[in-house]
Formats: sequence, C-alpha cells, structure tokens
Amino acid sequence: MIIALLSIFIVMGLVQVFKPKLLWSINRPLQRPFVKDYDATEPSPAGYTMMRITGVIFLIVAVWMLVVHLR
Repeated sequence: MIIALLSIFIVMGLVQVFKPKLLWSINRPLQRPFVKDYDATEPSPAGYTMMRITGVIFLIVAVWMLVVHLR
C-alpha cells in the first residue's frame, strides 16, 4: 500500500516539475467559489519556477522515502 502511495506522489512530483501549468489548470475548478477572474490568479513565471523548485524537493523526498521503504 505504501509503495503505491509513494508512486503516486512521485508522479505528482514529476508533473509539478515538468508541467506546473497543468496542475494550475486542473485546480481551477477549486477556485470557482472564491475567484471571479481566473486569469488574474494565474502565477507569474517566477511563481511557476517556485512551483518547479518545490516539486524537485518533493520528488527527492518521495524517492528517498521509497528507497528507504524498499530496503
């Protein structure tokens, strides 16, 4: 069970690193009750870069946890 969960986390981390705009567009419906203008809430290029950096850190931690669990 834990291996499947960590595998899902790794896929999420890969998407966050390589396609951060995809994550933002998937989460758009969650903004509906709170935001009137979706384009005004889109992150700047610096915001997408920060998402990528966070994704790399998340990916490193998830892979490390998987390796530790498989030992």
